[in-house]
Amino acid sequence: MEALYLLIPLSIIVVFIALWVFFTASDGGQFDDLVGPGLRVLQDDDTTPPAPQKPQTTQRE
Repeated sequence: MEALYLLIPLSIIVVFIALWVFFTASDGGQFDDLVGPGLRVLQDDDTTPPAPQKPQTTQRE
């Protein structure tokens, strides 16, 4: 029974710390976009860049 006198206040303190960490992360923008980065990984860029143009030289005779 004496252990409950220690565990109940300790668990309440842990809950308040967890809530503080969650709201601090939420205010800092940690949870703004959960879907976007996962979808950007799936987008594959298959296009190849165009070949560089060679400068045309004019030959004089």
